[in-house]
Amino acid sequence: MSERIVVVGFGPVAARLVDELLPAVRTGLVQLLVVGQEAEAAYNRVMVAELAVGRTTAEALAMADASELESDGVQLRLGVKVKRIDRARQNVVLSDGSTEHYDRLVFATGSRPVIPNLTGLNPDPSGPVLPPGVTALRDLKDAAVLRSAVADGKRVVVLGGGVLGLETALAASEEGAQTTVVHNGPFPLGRSIDRGSGSVLTNSLRAGGVRMAGNARSTGVETAGPGGSFSALLLDDGSAIDGDLLVLSCGVRPRIELAEGCGLPVATGILVDHHLRTYHEPHMFAIGDCAEVRCPDAACVDCRNAGGPSGLVGPGWRQAEWLAEYLVVLARNGQAAADTLEALPIEKPGVVVLKARGINLAVAGDNQADPWDEELLEAGAVSGRPRRQISQWADPEHGRYVKMTTRGGVLEGLVAVGMPRTAAELVVLFERSSELPADRSLLLRLDGPDQLDAGGATSNDPQRTLCRCAGVSAASIGDSVVEGCSTVAEVSKATRAGTGCGGCHEDIKGIIEKHFQAAAA
Repeated sequence: MSERIVVVGFGPVAARLVDELLPAVRTGLVQLLVVGQEAEAAYNRVMVAELAVGRTTAEALAMADASELESDGVQLRLGVKVKRIDRARQNVVLSDGSTEHYDRLVFATGSRPVIPNLTGLNPDPSGPVLPPGVTALRDLKDAAVLRSAVADGKRVVVLGGGVLGLETALAASEEGAQTTVVHNGPFPLGRSIDRGSGSVLTNSLRAGGVRMAGNARSTGVETAGPGGSFSALLLDDGSAIDGDLLVLSCGVRPRIELAEGCGLPVATGILVDHHLRTYHEPHMFAIGDCAEVRCPDAACVDCRNAGGPSGLVGPGWRQAEWLAEYLVVLARNGQAAADTLEALPIEKPGVVVLKARGINLAVAGDNQADPWDEELLEAGAVSGRPRRQISQWADPEHGRYVKMTTRGGVLEGLVAVGMPRTAAELVVLFERSSELPADRSLLLRLDGPDQLDAGGATSNDPQRTLCRCAGVSAASIGDSVVEGCSTVAEVSKATRAGTGCGGCHEDIKGIIEKHFQAAAA
């Protein structure tokens, strides 16, 4: 008898899980029900800001076709919420009053935007109430609101100095809107980058037409009369930043209320072991933004310093692919066979890339120590482990900055602004835990005028991971181009490259252009 799997949530990570389970659905090995709160099938939420400024289409963001899935045997319940989960009877109770049974249940509930506690906003997490002219830019409806403001050249205020907020502000500014970024601290991305890179980044953003309001603490929003639209963001010093649209970009929080409501252990996310199983309920799983991999074994070294969900789509996709294989083996051969599968590999620290025209930023690892900060440089140097070393270079006038944190020559942290080739090389070295050259200045030369067509050794490696979200190598993308793919969309369909954050689109275009230029020659 086939197993019934219920997936709660239908975002990008759930879409990947469904895609991987489709062969088992077609053969009848498993029955699959997907419950999605939005009326639309899964789409690439990471690229919503690109849609909001008119640089892509809703069709290009689509990650699933509801009619095709249903013809393959997948049951879809869209526009419906799961109200509660009955663990004793293994049922989910839906908002339309129906009840569905499950043999295995997968939480793929993702995360929700953080609504700041400001006067004029209702931050109720179950259903925040935002006045007209205030959006969190999370779904297709939010994108339509921003697109209208950008098309009319309105004043857009972005609250939050994270990557998504900066990308949104830059894109809106480039498309004709007047944009202002309001953030705490002296520079944006304060939790990820250091003072030097923060200053260079701030100047680059201003050069890109974005007004920056740092060290600003918001207290409330002002509207044009009761029930009116947003007109200004109020600050604690008594000043106000006028605008026509307020975009809240204050981070996200895992959606764990369903799991918590049915008694499952949670922390920042839903607690799962290395097989993505929830504590005490081996037939319930969690993946993506809502899942926190931290096994209950106190002796597990990997989990001792584990953090919460990464918030990145790439790790969620890898979880979905692994879990699909586990569930298929489980349905076909039973628990004993499934438990022989190698556990999900520990995810390496993520690399954050700022995608914007004219601004290139890459950051990973710990970058807080300065070259002369002895306390931080010695931190962690125990049992004969070497101390940290810092290599730093800055050219503020031309918007360039590089910082490399190493231990025993191996890169532990990096931040690079305005140095795209150096950044690409450092990212490869970081992901491979490779040792840097003894003369660090060799890396800086990659962005020199005599190196425009050269690049580094690892940058030209065809086996390097070009799309980090989907884990696709440059060689695989090149093969798809040789086989006939001539656009980014065609490469994405063939390889999945470029279906995540979109940061690799220019690299994919470069491979396509290089191939056809060679063919023409």
